[in-house]
Amino acid sequence: MRVTRETLIRLAKENAKTRAFDNKDIVAAYLIGSLINNEQEPFLGGLTDIDLVFVTAGKAPRTREIVKLTGDFHLDITYHARAEYNPPRELRVNPWLGPEIYNPMLLYEREKFFDFIQAAVRGGFEFNGPALTLQRCRTLLAHGRGCWTDLLEVDRMAKIEPKEVAHYLKAIYHAVCAVAELNGNPLAERRLMLDFPTRAAQADRPQMAAGLAGLLGGPRLASGISTDWLDAWQKDYLAAAANGKADARIHASRVNYYRKAFDAMDGLSALWPLLHTWTLSALVLSPAQSKDWQAAMSQLGLMGESFAEKVQGVDQFMDEVEILLDEIASANGLETSTSL
Repeated sequence: MRVTRETLIRLAKENAKTRAFDNKDIVAAYLIGSLINNEQEPFLGGLTDIDLVFVTAGKAPRTREIVKLTGDFHLDITYHARAEYNPPRELRVNPWLGPEIYNPMLLYEREKFFDFIQAAVRGGFEFNGPALTLQRCRTLLAHGRGCWTDLLEVDRMAKIEPKEVAHYLKAIYHAVCAVAELNGNPLAERRLMLDFPTRAAQADRPQMAAGLAGLLGGPRLASGISTDWLDAWQKDYLAAAANGKADARIHASRVNYYRKAFDAMDGLSALWPLLHTWTLSALVLSPAQSKDWQAAMSQLGLMGESFAEKVQGVDQFMDEVEILLDEIASANGLETSTSL
């Protein structure tokens, strides 16, 4: 069957209505992600997923769920309790829910929920104006700083475990999104290194793209990402998925979603999603099972004494982000970080 954007949107609508019919606690459902971005091709390596959000009247049953549709396509469902949208006006400065609710595709609504929440996000001060945008970006940077501060407590002589690398990557992601959200939504996992150079250039910081690659150890991969790494990643990914305790992103139905994208990417474009999902997999594997991950991290400088140097590099990267945000604030007559 030929799968198009329109095919997947139709499937999204059908699945949203079916789930809402079966679960009366669902008050709304909407579509986000690449399928509703008409300025960008949603398929990467020939595949994409369907990003659905279900809003529940009571406590959400889970935060995320992966549902297989075919061998290549799946639903990636996020659950939010209705209470998470209160107070609605504060969503304007929420770096995750704000952009999400600003312009999704409404698929289902049991009661008047969506229009009221979206009006609160879009109304009043300009959502994409400098004041609200800077608040969202500073929140992201603050979260990244918190992760970085935690890493300072890691003993330089201690063996670096997957949890430290995962925390390191989380710090980087928040810092990168603090730049990216100046000109759009937070960056998607698979496309992060494809889209960040454009966002960095739009922020007049094109050199930050090279900085990101450096923090991930990219300069150590003169020949790019090897097929051996991809095969080792796939082995570990499937083992972690079978474990049953991994992050929701580590799911057997998503292995083609990642692997075919990796195979289609040039240069180091796959480095972020590869490292992120490989590290999430390593978190639930034994040291014996994750030897390939350990070897890869060592080659990238994310193990041993070089890890401390990488943590210092994140500090410098975040300093540059803070300077950027302060320049924008000053140019628009807003408070800088030193005057907050």
